[in-house]
Amino acid sequence: MGVLERIADIEAEMDKTQKNKATARHLGLLKAQLAKLRRELIEPKGAGGGGKCEGFDVAKTGDARIGFVGFPSVGKSTLLTNLAGVYSEVAAYEFTTLTTVPGVIRYKGAKIQLLDLPGIIEGAKDGKGRGKQVIAVARTCNLIFIVLDVLKPLGHKRLIERELEGFGIRLNKEPPNIYFKRKDKGGINYQALVPQTTIDLETVKAILGEYKIHNADIIIRCDATEDDIIDLIEGNRVYVPAIYVLNKIDQISVEELDIIYKVPHCVPISAHHKWNFDDLLEKMWLYLELVRIYTKPKGQLPDYASPVVLTQGRSSVEDFCNKIHRAILLDFKYALVWGASVKHLPQKVGKEHVLLDEDVVQIVKKAG
Repeated sequence: MGVLERIADIEAEMDKTQKNKATARHLGLLKAQLAKLRRELIEPKGAGGGGKCEGFDVAKTGDARIGFVGFPSVGKSTLLTNLAGVYSEVAAYEFTTLTTVPGVIRYKGAKIQLLDLPGIIEGAKDGKGRGKQVIAVARTCNLIFIVLDVLKPLGHKRLIERELEGFGIRLNKEPPNIYFKRKDKGGINYQALVPQTTIDLETVKAILGEYKIHNADIIIRCDATEDDIIDLIEGNRVYVPAIYVLNKIDQISVEELDIIYKVPHCVPISAHHKWNFDDLLEKMWLYLELVRIYTKPKGQLPDYASPVVLTQGRSSVEDFCNKIHRAILLDFKYALVWGASVKHLPQKVGKEHVLLDEDVVQIVKKAG
């Protein structure tokens, strides 16, 4: 029996199985088997690293990359063209296999690459079509725009989420707060520091057993699910923020629009009429969590035209220096900082200091 048939059989059995405490262990086992089979599809055994996917190795340019995902005819191309056309020029790339041109926009001083990802739906996670290569690109994105038709959003939304989830892309989620370490002996040492509603020791043991793990420490600090445990063991999951872009709002009433605005992670737009692009770009900026740092050469005014763009969580003075050139740290003495991250203006700081958005930095080098 082929991998696809085995996946279909397991999914059918899961659909038939009722969800309750008694079946939790069985369902956990099935989910673990499913995750292993899907991994086999993405990384076939004996592939030896695999060949390059022609046309999908798009060079990552700029400070962030956004992938556009959606069914045909939802207005993805119109949105991409109008966004890139309105806010910047479209960069010309040779990209025949994807039959698209990545766009580049400049927003708040940052350069952001926009990438259309066609063919992602239609059973991509099960190895059909060229979905596998496309999803490989989606995994490198800092943000995903899921473009939906406002007249039929829910069905499409669920299908797209399922495809991406099947490929280990977790949308708008944080990695589970679980400590896991394999050992050589001592059995399974299981600790749940918060009450668990869906899993217990038996379920965890069953999932670990499916991966032939019989000795490990596992400490759970959140209300975890079977999927969280599997994600942890698989270790190849990416956690990506996503914005649901509901297109064609010119075809619905104001009352319906008010309801859509209350849906989390959603932005209603009209790609054709260029309505509500400001809201979309503002939300994009919020989700990308970028930090702009301005450089100040000694005795000169800060350069506000071309900031050094970092991401939140990786915005120390050391990160700032490395983004400009790795050699800077060799002669680094201290930095002078003006902005929200310091109490005094300027303040002398070391390379561990964490910078905030729109700080101004002057690097002082060692003498000699």
